[in-house]
Amino acid sequence: MTSWLADPFQADMVLRALAAGVLAGCLCSLVGCWVVLRRSVFLGEAMTHGMLPGVAIAALLGTSLMLGGLVAALVMAVGVAAIGRSSKLSSDTSIGLLLVGMLALGVIVVSRSQSFAVDLTGFLFGDVFAVRTTDLVVLAVALLLTLGAVIIGHRAFVAVTFDPRKAATLGLRPQWAIPALTVLMAVAMVASFHVVGTLLVLGLLVAPPAAALAWAKSIPKVMALSAILGCVSVYVGLLISWYAGTAGGATIAGVAVLMFFASTLLAALRTNRRRVAVLAASAAVVAGCSSGDPAAAPTETSRASTGDGVAVEDGARESDGPLTRLVLVDPATGDTSVYDAVDETETAIGSYGPVTGLDGDGRFAYLRTGERTTVVDAGAWTFDHGDHYHYFAGTPADVATLDLPAASVGSSNSMVAVASPTGAVEVFDREKLGSKTVEAPAGLTVPSETAAAVPYGSRLVTVSADGRIHVTGEAGTTDLAGECTGVSWAIPTRRAVVFGCETGTVRVTGGENALTVTPAPYPADAPEQRPTAMEHRDRADVFAGIGGGNVWVLDSRQRSWTLLPAADAVATNTKGDGTVLILHRDGTLSAVDTKTRAETARIPLFPGPIPADGPQPVVDLDSDRAYINNADAKEIYEIDYADGLRIARTLSTEVTPGLMVESGR
Repeated sequence: MTSWLADPFQADMVLRALAAGVLAGCLCSLVGCWVVLRRSVFLGEAMTHGMLPGVAIAALLGTSLMLGGLVAALVMAVGVAAIGRSSKLSSDTSIGLLLVGMLALGVIVVSRSQSFAVDLTGFLFGDVFAVRTTDLVVLAVALLLTLGAVIIGHRAFVAVTFDPRKAATLGLRPQWAIPALTVLMAVAMVASFHVVGTLLVLGLLVAPPAAALAWAKSIPKVMALSAILGCVSVYVGLLISWYAGTAGGATIAGVAVLMFFASTLLAALRTNRRRVAVLAASAAVVAGCSSGDPAAAPTETSRASTGDGVAVEDGARESDGPLTRLVLVDPATGDTSVYDAVDETETAIGSYGPVTGLDGDGRFAYLRTGERTTVVDAGAWTFDHGDHYHYFAGTPADVATLDLPAASVGSSNSMVAVASPTGAVEVFDREKLGSKTVEAPAGLTVPSETAAAVPYGSRLVTVSADGRIHVTGEAGTTDLAGECTGVSWAIPTRRAVVFGCETGTVRVTGGENALTVTPAPYPADAPEQRPTAMEHRDRADVFAGIGGGNVWVLDSRQRSWTLLPAADAVATNTKGDGTVLILHRDGTLSAVDTKTRAETARIPLFPGPIPADGPQPVVDLDSDRAYINNADAKEIYEIDYADGLRIARTLSTEVTPGLMVESGR
């Protein structure tokens, strides 16, 4: 048995093939990890095919084939990036067009040269048994250079892969990191194509890292396991090729792909051991009791879903992480756009005439246009699935018009409640808004004389005009023990609903069976002028508002109030970590510690004082960045509030951003 495994490698050409394959496997694993994580497989496939004209021209000129292939692959990558930036074509369209164009150019060059010296079959499919010492040297040098680049650029590569926005704001230069990854991809392909050929090199580049992702979580571990799997693929592929007489490169690539499917199957069995056991037992029972009648066809589902059953809308895709998009509105003209803070691109939506108010629910923006409300889908949203989140991306669009003006909006995953300035409240199916359908949730009726309403899961918590609190669901309306007279605002958090009342706030929380109302009265010595609106980070339990020359901070879980003197406050917000951001009339932005009430940082933000007339700027924030709109300058300031209020970026906009809400996170 041992001799059977070792005998083929007694031959010098097979031993060189093994050495070349191991070097190529390790090289492709270092680069392939980023290819898989960045979902750049199609680009990689196009680059391998796009090498043909470069190799052909290099052969005609008598220069290095590898140099020609490298230049052609980089031209392909630069062309894809240029077309993607300068047109409305999607990246896959530009990749497909350039792929066909480069292949056509290569074939034309070959067809016009009667003395073409390159073995096209070897170029496409590789000749692993013809590896020379110089090829081994090239592979070794490429491996060392790539390893050094991966180590040096690890932090930038991770940031640009998972959060390009953070990469930019941390000064990690994504404009250099992305091209660097593209160059590494081209180097790996060019150095490895002698082993498995350009058509099959993608097998080594993608299959081992994809298989490793099922077992390893950190990127270094994925790379290490991928390298091991790649080397095993080379060894097993060469054994099969030796004894079966098959093509070496194709066999290596085929083994790598088979190992991916085996790894995926084993990972699924490991994750669903109990489910598999139940299915196996059920299958045995069905087989034993079957009467021979044909089995019923499985029920088809009309929509895609995530692995844990969350529906994915038609035309949307699940993202690896949260996106950040800003809905911008010019209040004078109603010109509206959606600004992608990751790609720094702006999508025009429409123009709706004068807009007097703008609200958001984390995905949709609600523009008050006269006596109606225009609903704009920002095309980015987060789905709260209890113990984890799902992130989705779609196309920004104008989706609906509601027959009431929106003064405030509250939402859950399934529904949205819109309240008008006169107190009228209507509830809509939020999921159907994504498909441009305005429809009330089935079996849910808003109680009469409702002054405020906020969805809480599949139920609706309401406050009546006389201060009574109710919960409405499919079973009807139930009174809750508590009251909220003079309700002025209502906000949903991840685990509760909070209402602002004359005497303080009430927090409504609980499970499916019962809800509890907990009051948080205003401090006894608090001034009489209270905030009429509160701001917070989406789903957080800490709020901030302005009233009576103070910034009022409420920790709704602790039922505690903190008042911060700020007579010139224009806007405020808080993440809930003990720091409040305050935008002042003189154009400066400050950070205040709520425990010590001390100012911890202040920076000049606006070039001059903020006018008191017209829509006022807002401080909108997520888990690590704040966004503040400057309508006069047509700019959005992105603030890293955890780094001394550092201005991470200044985003220039086409639309005058007099009104702004953030979506996606």
